[in-house]
Amino acid sequence: MDIAVHHFLTTLPTIAVLAVVAFTLFTLSKGADILVDEAVSLSVHWGVPKLIIGATIVSLGTTLPEATVSVLAAVNGNPDLALGNAVGSIIADTGLIIGIAAMIGVLPVDRNTIDRQGRIQFAAGILLTAVSLPLFSKTPGGVIHQWMGGIFLLLLAAYIYISIRWSRALSASTGEIFHEENRPVYVQLAKLGLGITLVILSSKVLIPAVEITAIRAGIPQSVIAATLVAFGTSLPELITAVTAVRKGHGELAIGNIIGADVLNVLFVVGSAAAVTTEGLRVPPDFYKLQFPAMLIILTAFRIFAKNKKGAIAKREGIFLAGIYAIYIILNYTWI
Repeated sequence: MDIAVHHFLTTLPTIAVLAVVAFTLFTLSKGADILVDEAVSLSVHWGVPKLIIGATIVSLGTTLPEATVSVLAAVNGNPDLALGNAVGSIIADTGLIIGIAAMIGVLPVDRNTIDRQGRIQFAAGILLTAVSLPLFSKTPGGVIHQWMGGIFLLLLAAYIYISIRWSRALSASTGEIFHEENRPVYVQLAKLGLGITLVILSSKVLIPAVEITAIRAGIPQSVIAATLVAFGTSLPELITAVTAVRKGHGELAIGNIIGADVLNVLFVVGSAAAVTTEGLRVPPDFYKLQFPAMLIILTAFRIFAKNKKGAIAKREGIFLAGIYAIYIILNYTWI
């Protein structure tokens, strides 16, 4: 499908490609609208905190583009792209997206939930860095072996199960009361699926459309490859986070990003490693910039999420976005 879409877009004049970009941005935002509304509705119906819904159901939906790109890259013999997409998406999600969301609205933090989910988020980043080290893989260069991918997928199942159990325990301990939803659950799930589908399909058309526009504008192909893959596959998280904040559901945005970071490790890297017998090779430059940048941004986010104000402030969002900007600059001036 992706090849056919790309080929079709290349036959269109530039003005038509720009129209496709505008239309897919519209459908992406509408899909995110539906996604956020139904996720909140389900959290009310099931008595599950919105942060947990964001960290599981919504994150699984919005992380599918990263998983699709990475698995196809690994199958087609380009494992570097698979790992780069996952790590770059974590950096974009936590730095750029949380940064932008904090700058445009309030990002409230539930201390108990963020401590548990945030701990898993940070541990996932440490785990990915550790298994990528040559010492761990017992090879001259770092390799994430196929059996490691299988373990990541098992950890993914455990993460989702534990998240649901935690949410139930939290609701029971706080005595939180949720109003009943009048609509049947299957209707809410169907609309949630529609929202996720719109977000994913829109992003799959938007990425090549923007790439073709950039090429025709004379932007070097190397710059496009280094920026649009990770940022492009993170568009669903960006649109969903901005939409959630504008609708007053900032905790859903934080939950979505935390879940997306965990899933980028367990789901995206795990799936990509599991489908290739040779595993995912780790490029040498990852130890110089990619992994350090990922850990710095995850550490900063964890510190900001645990502050006494109970929310991530605008200036903290500016800091996160600034770190992401520095990371992008270093990609082209240092590596």
